[in-house]
Amino acid sequence: MDSNNIGTFLKTTKTIEIPIGGKRVYRTAAEYLVENCCPQAEVQQKDFTKEKQSKDSLRLSDKEIWKPDGIPAIGNGMQGEREYIYVQVNKENSCTLAVSSPHLVYPAVCKLHEDLQDQDVKTFSEGKIFPVALKKLRAHYNVFLTQYGRTAKGFEPEEYFENLARLGYSHVEVNGLAYPVPYESGPKGEVLHRFYTYCPALDQFVTSFLNKGIYKDDYLQANINLLKKYAGLAEKYGLIPGLLCFEPRSVPDEIFEKYPMLRGARVDHPIRSFRPRYNLSIAHPVVQNHYREMMENLMREVPALEFISIWSNDSGAGFEYTNSLYVGRNGGGYVIREWKGDKEISEAAALNLVRFLKILRDAGRTVNPKFRSLLRMEAFWHEHSHIMDNLDYGIDVEVSSLLSKGWALTYKHPKYDDVPEIHTTVWHNRFSPDEKPLIKELNERGAQVDFMYAAGAANNHEPLLGIPYPYLIHDKLKDLWKHGTDNIAQLGGITPGSFAPYNINQEVFRSFQLDPSVDVDRLLLNKGGEWAGEEYAGTLTKIWKQCDEVFRAYPIPIWLYTAWGVWFRTLVRPLIPNIDAIPEKERTYYEDYLISPAHNRARVDLRWDVGFELVDVPRAKKSAARMDEYVFPQLDSILKSLKELLGTALPEQAVHCFTDLYDRLRGLRCWFRNQRNAAVWVAGVHGYLETDNEKEKERCRMLLKEMVIDEIENMKQLLALWEDSNTYWMYISAVGETTYMYFDNFGELLKKKIHYMDGRENDLPYIDPDYQWRVPGIPDEYSKIKNDYSMQ
Repeated sequence: MDSNNIGTFLKTTKTIEIPIGGKRVYRTAAEYLVENCCPQAEVQQKDFTKEKQSKDSLRLSDKEIWKPDGIPAIGNGMQGEREYIYVQVNKENSCTLAVSSPHLVYPAVCKLHEDLQDQDVKTFSEGKIFPVALKKLRAHYNVFLTQYGRTAKGFEPEEYFENLARLGYSHVEVNGLAYPVPYESGPKGEVLHRFYTYCPALDQFVTSFLNKGIYKDDYLQANINLLKKYAGLAEKYGLIPGLLCFEPRSVPDEIFEKYPMLRGARVDHPIRSFRPRYNLSIAHPVVQNHYREMMENLMREVPALEFISIWSNDSGAGFEYTNSLYVGRNGGGYVIREWKGDKEISEAAALNLVRFLKILRDAGRTVNPKFRSLLRMEAFWHEHSHIMDNLDYGIDVEVSSLLSKGWALTYKHPKYDDVPEIHTTVWHNRFSPDEKPLIKELNERGAQVDFMYAAGAANNHEPLLGIPYPYLIHDKLKDLWKHGTDNIAQLGGITPGSFAPYNINQEVFRSFQLDPSVDVDRLLLNKGGEWAGEEYAGTLTKIWKQCDEVFRAYPIPIWLYTAWGVWFRTLVRPLIPNIDAIPEKERTYYEDYLISPAHNRARVDLRWDVGFELVDVPRAKKSAARMDEYVFPQLDSILKSLKELLGTALPEQAVHCFTDLYDRLRGLRCWFRNQRNAAVWVAGVHGYLETDNEKEKERCRMLLKEMVIDEIENMKQLLALWEDSNTYWMYISAVGETTYMYFDNFGELLKKKIHYMDGRENDLPYIDPDYQWRVPGIPDEYSKIKNDYSMQ
């Protein structure tokens, strides 16, 4: 052979052979090789079953087209043969790069270029197999691509798809709205319609005989064109496109004016909405045909779609007579008659639900025989067993765990056994072998399970980006591989590389996916050397490990604020003992974007949202104490070390890398302190209001005084970061402020918060007990409770 290592060999490659009639990704992969490592190569299409491979060539293939001799079956996972990447360099100085599935073509050439260049070609003379960890890795609820983050400043869709492919993803959801805001609207002051901005339903893209003309043609055209564009980008990079919809979602009232007998369930939240929303009764044959036609029409427009994931019983969607509808079990007259017991109603609701999934599956298969329907299961704990008993081929589920029903998990927080809220977060860092028999049982019926896991910003630390906790992620991946689990739905999708160029978490994900035998410590050291320079690789690796320990110690004081803090404006709303001391008209700068209408006590009480208690006083106290003991000392030490390091004479490469990390951790510290201070607010205000002990009252007031002073200083530090950093440490909107995203005026909002908090540290703690009875325009005395029958 003429070359000693793969890198040298690639430089001398004269031909890149791709299969005639192969998927578009082969051309994409070949162009990547020419641009990055095969400058002399010409791309040629060949019939691999008839034409011998040329000398000095690189042949790209998958086993559906051509499988080289000598590739054995790779292990047996829960759902069949493992995926693989195969590399062989033969005596003719030619290389075969074969993969088990087309979605691995692009990550395989990236691996060849990025990871194997320094390896001796002799290593590959007999062929070398790299097992791929996950058979199905789905980018799920893609925040930046299709959900509420789609207007993020600097977002480029093609970069997102390229990043997904490089990381080894197989599936991606491609249905997002083309507009910054949803078509759905509501009465003044209502917030429910804002939830329609994500997981758009089928009727946002196509029509049927039933709803033609309800939505404007230009609106539908813009949405379907964007869907087609994203499906095309998925095809370009070898990914399998699909849908994520809230269904059966509510429909405009015009339909019921024409067809009142088709009304289904009321699906709105009675506090977040000011008018009821109803969907269509999916038990009615007319409605079933409506959905069938919409699904078929969409498939004809985009035949490559291979799945639809259904979320429900939230955000204006719901299944009739299921127990977890916000207004309680309700629906049309076609599911079950009145005066039946809970068991009969649950069973009827479940059968109706499964039938809906089958209608979508069968309609999809009129165009794509591989089409599948998935259901997110958490909302259906009452109907759980009836649903699971009726799953069959092509009707799948997505869950965090099969060992639980509903939102509870049998898994524990990695540091605190008494913290239960790790559902769909990175703190759910383990996978139990007890899941395996349940997976097997479903597989035997043709149903699959996608396990949801959130490794990025979503549900963990929004709006921050690029926070490192590589070992938490490796814990989960290692367990999944160990127990033979093939399917993961990565909640939130990924962070684009341009947003966080030193994202070690995603590199751990990629490295493990493409070679599960990888040593994580060695990986971190290699990446540290690549990004900061060899001299500083050990320093960077040490800091990453310390950051992981800090994040592992976070006790999730209030889960809703950890997951959806932007929605609740936690960073910009004043934390003072009596929020109502600030006149309402002066709070509009943040209350206009809250997901809380005027009568939701969440506006003045951080302990509650609608009817949900988010945290109690003992838990709030304990969480703050744990953060003070385990989070801030370590994080402050890391920041001090980074500041000192950046004060020395560093090479430019190291300056860029360590500055990026320093800024992100400065943001994390402010975010952590804000979460901690929200918990202290609950402990101090409610602790004060719930005791008659004067010493305890004084202690609570002192706690709140210290919190207010601390939060003011915290916001000054956050403002300084906002004003002096060039790092994209938090994502912001390119078009304007929304409930889900801050905007360019973020600094001004912080200044307002500081202004309204200044001097309020000695205020008397107070929460109006009758706040939820307030009605704008009606004097307060008419809203006061005069009896003992208020809602508990």
